Amino acid sequence: MTLETVRVTRYVTPLREGGSLPGIVEADDLGTYVCKFRGAGQGARVLVAEVIVSGLADRLGLSTPRLVVLELDPAIARYEADEEVQDLLNASPGPNLGVDFLPGAFGYDGELPPSADVAARILWLDAFTANVDRSWRNPNLLRWHGELWVIDHGASLYFHHAWAGGLTSPEKFAAQPWDAADHVLRSHARQLPAVDDELGQRLDHDVFVEVLAAVPDAWLDPVPGADTAEQLRAAYVGFLDARLATRQWLPLERAS
Repeated sequence: MTLETVRVTRYVTPLREGGSLPGIVEADDLGTYVCKFRGAGQGARVLVAEVIVSGLADRLGLSTPRLVVLELDPAIARYEADEEVQDLLNASPGPNLGVDFLPGAFGYDGELPPSADVAARILWLDAFTANVDRSWRNPNLLRWHGELWVIDHGASLYFHHAWAGGLTSPEKFAAQPWDAADHVLRSHARQLPAVDDELGQRLDHDVFVEVLAAVPDAWLDPVPGADTAEQLRAAYVGFLDARLATRQWLPLERAS
């Protein structure tokens, strides 16, 4: 499994809702994308998390926008008047992440709540990937064509931010509980037992290997104990395998 690669032809406008300053761009496949830049402050690991969690969401039956690799020529920066945007474009040559732009989509505000099944699937995904960024302050959910779409997964898989000094223990992540108290869909936590068996069976080692194969080598920066992209992929797979083998992370006690 690989992501399609397209080339950015025009930077359209920044999106200033988040701290990383993603932007709307057009590409040579005539598509329009939200570009998440590898040169943004949080670095390439956020892009890695986006690809992994988006792939898992798809396998769990959730709607999530198509992803592509956006090849960026920093020469585009010459046409931008905003110095902050210029700096970001110049810091992000080569492969960046493109998220398919959903025209006419609107942010989730609770007026059209999802079904209990969809809500529980989103909660399960966020618990499994330790996503801390789906609150009412920032739901990261869109309504489009009558469906609820999950977006912006960069705050998931926090364990890789501790790898600068070397790989950490998968067992610690496997046992780390997840708190649903601030989640925008926390009222559906009682449905978690109903979906846990099915969703747990949809994921396995082979699925994790396939999902990691979509992450470009350029985003997998070496760390002590994992000097190559393949070793980094194997490390991620090991963490996901360990997490799936437990249920200490799933807030089932809140659903009882």
